Amino acid sequence: MENYTMEGRTYRYYGQEAPLYPFGYGLSYTTFRYRDLVLSPPGLPLCANLSVSVVLENTGQRDGEEVVQLYLRWEQSSVPVPRWQLVAFRRVAVPAGQETKLSFQVVAEQRAVWTRHWHLEPGTFTLFAGGQQPAQQTRVPSEVLSTRFTVTGAARPLHSC
Repeated sequence: MENYTMEGRTYRYYGQEAPLYPFGYGLSYTTFRYRDLVLSPPGLPLCANLSVSVVLENTGQRDGEEVVQLYLRWEQSSVPVPRWQLVAFRRVAVPAGQETKLSFQVVAEQRAVWTRHWHLEPGTFTLFAGGQQPAQQTRVPSEVLSTRFTVTGAARPLHSC
């Protein structure tokens, strides 16, 4: 085997073709609403971690569980990267009519790209939070919130952070 690229071999690199059963696929007996996606800080130094919070509300008549998923997208990268990358997820039980605020950390290592070694690059990123992958078509509506943030500084190897 001479071509070790993952393009066309795993759902992360399929291009425009959606996977048959994406991560988090399933049905629920209730409905959820996402709101108040907050990033801290919105402008991020190259080696810093990103704090994320989002509010999840059970808007249905029954108690339910939701798999809250965070995805990251590079707006521009020096090398090919996935359309979006899963960076965090958590299964949360929310009683009917209640809400909960969730907090996550997206560490600098999750923004690293491979070019003979792992390194971090400055630029603009989009973070998605919701009950499914971004742009996923489902029978049951599920929101996906998104917001952008900027990473500043000069590109450097990950191990130097």
